[in-house]
Amino acid sequence: MTPFEKTGAAADPRTGGPRRRRVRGGAPLPLLLPALIGLAFLVLPLVALLVRAPWRSMPALLTSTEVWQALRLSLVCATAATAVSLVIGVPLAWLLARVEFPGRGLVRALVTLPLVLPPVVGGVALLMALGRNGVVGRSLDSWFGITLPFTTTGVIVAEAFVAMPFLVISVEGTLRAADPRYEEAATTLGASRFTAFRRVTLPLIAPGVAAGAVLAWARALGEFGATITFAGNFPGRTQTMPLAVYLALQNDPEAAIALSLVLLAVSIAVLAGLRDRWTAAS
Repeated sequence: MTPFEKTGAAADPRTGGPRRRRVRGGAPLPLLLPALIGLAFLVLPLVALLVRAPWRSMPALLTSTEVWQALRLSLVCATAATAVSLVIGVPLAWLLARVEFPGRGLVRALVTLPLVLPPVVGGVALLMALGRNGVVGRSLDSWFGITLPFTTTGVIVAEAFVAMPFLVISVEGTLRAADPRYEEAATTLGASRFTAFRRVTLPLIAPGVAAGAVLAWARALGEFGATITFAGNFPGRTQTMPLAVYLALQNDPEAAIALSLVLLAVSIAVLAGLRDRWTAAS
């Protein structure tokens, strides 16, 4: 008899712990009223966006040259930024989750800093680091002739800077939840640490990597502050969807609403795609 059976609590077959029970009954008014106000506060702007949407002229607005350029650039840059995040973010997450080293807490704090850093400040920091007169950008420009600010590559860099922490946090959490004994067993059988990671650990954490990549892609697609500060707002070259929304809001509000609906649809698709993972985690 398990300890949970002794106390009368049913065990959860997935975790072995006590099964969580939902509290039944009506919600008290002091909690229900603020909850409904909070729900209305979050949902009402989205409903207003749908109500004010120019549905009849939507096809013409979304097929215009400017909108198509911004959409294509956003998709390409967000995908490239996600690829960059995967290449350097997954090893970083593995380092934080598996390797003990002095100052690991500080490194983790620095990795997650872009999550709370104002995006405009992130753009200014990128300029100071990678601009033509930046700490590293000066050498890139003089030695290799590489200039990142106000280019499409600069958009990718700005989006990767703000999006990669989402990937790192997701992958690190999955690595901490994964049993490290499989990786240790592979190394005792003669596999190198990299081979064990590639053949054993990576397949185990694939769902977490996929979830982190989707979150990073969605964050990169919606990036505004760091992009406009570091890469500017040049149509066809650095003007992504959020920048196009900002510009259209001043001249063509209907186009701004149409572009906003596209980004809203992408966000809903991301949430729907990750729903099963969140449900399993809860």
